[in-house]
Amino acid sequence: MSRTPLEEIAAAVRRERTRQELSLAELARRAGLAKSTLSQLEAGAGNPSVETLWAIAVVLDVPFSRLVDPPARGVRVVRAGQGVVIPSEHSPFTGTLLAACPPGARRDLHVITAEPGAARSAHSHIPGTTEHLVVTAGRWVAGPEGEQVELGPGDYACFPGDRPHSYQALEPGTAAVLVMEYV
Repeated sequence: MSRTPLEEIAAAVRRERTRQELSLAELARRAGLAKSTLSQLEAGAGNPSVETLWAIAVVLDVPFSRLVDPPARGVRVVRAGQGVVIPSEHSPFTGTLLAACPPGARRDLHVITAEPGAARSAHSHIPGTTEHLVVTAGRWVAGPEGEQVELGPGDYACFPGDRPHSYQALEPGTAAVLVMEYV
Protein backbone atom coordinates (compact mmCIF):
# COMPACT_ATOMS: atom_id res chain seq x y z
CA MET A 1 0.00 0.00 0.00
CA SER A 2 1.51 3.32 -0.99
CA ARG A 3 1.30 6.42 1.15
CA THR A 4 0.35 9.92 0.07
CA PRO A 5 3.13 12.54 -0.14
CA LEU A 6 1.87 14.13 3.11
CA GLU A 7 1.93 10.73 4.86
CA GLU A 8 5.52 10.20 3.62
CA ILE A 9 6.55 13.62 5.00
CA ALA A 10 4.82 12.89 8.32
CA ALA A 11 6.59 9.55 8.67
CA ALA A 12 9.97 11.06 7.76
CA VAL A 13 9.68 13.94 10.26
CA ARG A 14 8.64 11.51 13.01
CA ARG A 15 11.48 9.09 12.07
CA GLU A 16 14.17 11.81 12.07
CA ARG A 17 12.87 13.43 15.26
CA THR A 18 12.90 10.04 17.02
CA ARG A 19 16.39 9.28 15.66
CA GLN A 20 17.61 12.54 17.22
CA GLU A 21 15.78 11.65 20.47
CA LEU A 22 13.89 14.95 20.45
CA SER A 23 10.43 15.43 21.87
CA LEU A 24 7.76 17.02 19.73
CA ALA A 25 7.88 20.11 21.95
CA GLU A 26 11.68 20.42 21.74
CA LEU A 27 11.78 20.10 17.95
CA ALA A 28 8.98 22.67 17.65
CA ARG A 29 10.84 25.06 19.98
CA ARG A 30 14.15 24.73 18.13
CA ALA A 31 12.50 25.13 14.72
CA GLY A 32 10.45 28.14 15.84
CA LEU A 33 7.15 26.36 15.18
CA ALA A 34 4.00 25.92 17.22
CA LYS A 35 3.88 22.47 18.81
CA SER A 36 0.37 22.07 17.36
CA THR A 37 1.74 22.70 13.83
CA LEU A 38 4.37 20.00 14.26
CA SER A 39 1.85 17.63 15.84
CA GLN A 40 -0.51 18.10 12.87
CA LEU A 41 2.36 17.55 10.44
CA GLU A 42 3.41 14.29 12.12
CA ALA A 43 -0.24 13.17 12.07
CA GLY A 44 -0.30 13.63 8.29
CA ALA A 45 -2.61 16.63 8.47
CA GLY A 46 -2.11 20.24 7.46
CA ASN A 47 -0.24 21.66 4.49
CA PRO A 48 3.41 22.30 5.43
CA SER A 49 5.22 25.13 3.67
CA VAL A 50 8.74 24.99 2.32
CA GLU A 51 9.81 27.30 5.19
CA THR A 52 8.39 24.91 7.81
CA LEU A 53 10.09 21.85 6.29
CA TRP A 54 13.44 23.66 5.86
CA ALA A 55 13.33 24.81 9.51
CA ILE A 56 12.76 21.23 10.63
CA ALA A 57 15.51 19.88 8.36
CA VAL A 58 18.03 22.41 9.69
CA VAL A 59 17.24 21.55 13.33
CA LEU A 60 17.46 17.82 12.56
CA ASP A 61 20.68 18.41 10.54
CA VAL A 62 19.39 16.44 7.56
CA PRO A 63 19.03 17.29 3.86
CA PHE A 64 15.59 18.69 3.00
CA SER A 65 14.99 15.68 0.75
CA ARG A 66 15.13 13.25 3.66
CA LEU A 67 11.83 14.78 4.83
CA VAL A 68 9.98 14.92 1.51
CA ASP A 69 11.22 12.08 -0.71
CA PRO A 70 11.09 8.37 0.17
CA PRO A 71 13.98 6.22 -1.08
CA ALA A 72 13.40 4.86 -4.59
CA ARG A 73 14.84 1.86 -6.40
CA GLY A 74 15.27 1.30 -10.12
CA VAL A 75 14.04 3.73 -12.76
CA ARG A 76 12.16 6.71 -11.37
CA VAL A 77 10.26 9.22 -13.48
CA VAL A 78 8.71 12.45 -12.26
CA ARG A 79 6.44 13.79 -14.98
CA ALA A 80 6.20 17.55 -15.44
CA GLY A 81 3.64 18.91 -13.00
CA GLN A 82 3.36 15.66 -11.02
CA GLY A 83 6.04 16.06 -8.34
CA VAL A 84 5.23 17.10 -4.79
CA VAL A 85 5.00 20.89 -5.05
CA ILE A 86 5.73 22.71 -1.80
CA PRO A 87 4.72 26.40 -1.71
CA SER A 88 6.33 29.26 0.18
CA GLU A 89 4.31 31.00 2.90
CA HIS A 90 5.60 34.47 2.05
CA SER A 91 6.24 34.71 -1.70
CA PRO A 92 4.98 33.37 -5.04
CA PHE A 93 7.58 30.55 -4.97
CA THR A 94 7.33 26.76 -5.14
CA GLY A 95 9.87 23.95 -4.91
CA THR A 96 9.51 20.43 -6.29
CA LEU A 97 12.05 17.82 -5.25
CA LEU A 98 12.99 15.71 -8.26
CA ALA A 99 15.68 13.48 -6.75
CA ALA A 100 17.03 13.02 -3.28
CA CYS A 101 20.63 12.22 -2.60
CA PRO A 102 21.39 8.52 -2.90
CA PRO A 103 23.34 6.65 -0.21
CA GLY A 104 26.91 7.92 -0.08
CA ALA A 105 26.06 11.22 -1.80
CA ARG A 106 24.75 14.43 -0.34
CA ARG A 107 22.81 16.33 -2.98
CA ASP A 108 19.18 16.97 -3.87
CA LEU A 109 17.74 18.03 -7.22
CA HIS A 110 14.76 20.44 -7.33
CA VAL A 111 12.75 22.43 -9.84
CA ILE A 112 11.79 25.84 -8.48
CA THR A 113 9.27 28.27 -9.89
CA ALA A 114 8.27 31.81 -8.99
CA GLU A 115 6.24 34.76 -10.14
CA PRO A 116 7.16 38.44 -9.74
CA GLY A 117 6.48 39.65 -6.22
CA ALA A 118 8.08 39.28 -2.83
CA ALA A 119 11.44 37.53 -2.69
CA ARG A 120 11.60 34.04 -1.18
CA SER A 121 14.01 34.56 1.72
CA ALA A 122 15.82 31.40 2.79
CA HIS A 123 17.50 30.92 6.13
CA SER A 124 20.91 29.27 6.34
CA HIS A 125 20.85 25.55 5.55
CA ILE A 126 23.04 22.97 7.27
CA PRO A 127 26.75 23.94 7.39
CA GLY A 128 28.67 23.30 4.17
CA THR A 129 25.62 23.50 1.89
CA THR A 130 26.27 24.82 -1.63
CA GLU A 131 23.48 25.74 -4.04
CA HIS A 132 23.78 25.38 -7.83
CA LEU A 133 21.11 27.23 -9.82
CA VAL A 134 20.49 26.84 -13.58
CA VAL A 135 17.80 29.14 -14.97
CA THR A 136 15.41 27.44 -17.39
CA ALA A 137 12.90 30.28 -17.96
CA GLY A 138 12.40 33.92 -17.01
CA ARG A 139 14.79 35.97 -14.90
CA TRP A 140 15.88 35.60 -11.28
CA VAL A 141 17.71 37.71 -8.73
CA ALA A 142 19.26 35.11 -6.41
CA GLY A 143 22.11 34.52 -4.02
CA PRO A 144 23.37 35.28 -0.52
CA GLU A 145 22.27 38.49 1.18
CA GLY A 146 24.24 41.40 -0.27
CA GLU A 147 25.63 39.28 -3.13
CA GLN A 148 22.52 38.54 -5.20
CA VAL A 149 23.00 38.33 -8.96
CA GLU A 150 20.59 38.67 -11.87
CA LEU A 151 20.29 35.54 -14.01
CA GLY A 152 18.52 34.69 -17.26
CA PRO A 153 17.77 31.51 -19.24
CA GLY A 154 20.80 29.20 -19.40
CA ASP A 155 22.72 31.15 -16.72
CA TYR A 156 24.29 29.23 -13.84
CA ALA A 157 25.16 30.48 -10.36
CA CYS A 158 26.77 28.68 -7.45
CA PHE A 159 26.67 30.10 -3.92
CA PRO A 160 26.88 29.12 -0.24
CA GLY A 161 23.51 27.92 1.00
CA ASP A 162 24.65 27.95 4.61
CA ARG A 163 24.15 31.73 4.72
CA PRO A 164 20.85 33.63 4.45
CA HIS A 165 19.92 33.96 0.78
CA SER A 166 16.96 34.72 -1.46
CA TYR A 167 15.28 34.07 -4.80
CA GLN A 168 13.10 36.60 -6.62
CA ALA A 169 11.42 36.29 -10.00
CA LEU A 170 11.62 39.29 -12.31
CA GLU A 171 9.32 37.87 -15.01
CA PRO A 172 6.18 35.69 -15.06
CA GLY A 173 6.84 31.97 -15.45
CA THR A 174 10.34 32.06 -13.96
CA ALA A 175 11.84 28.61 -13.32
CA ALA A 176 15.16 26.96 -12.55
CA VAL A 177 16.82 23.69 -11.64
CA LEU A 178 18.36 23.85 -8.17
CA VAL A 179 20.95 21.36 -6.93
CA MET A 180 21.52 21.43 -3.17
CA GLU A 181 24.94 19.98 -2.37
CA TYR A 182 25.73 19.00 1.22
CA VAL A 183 29.11 18.09 2.71
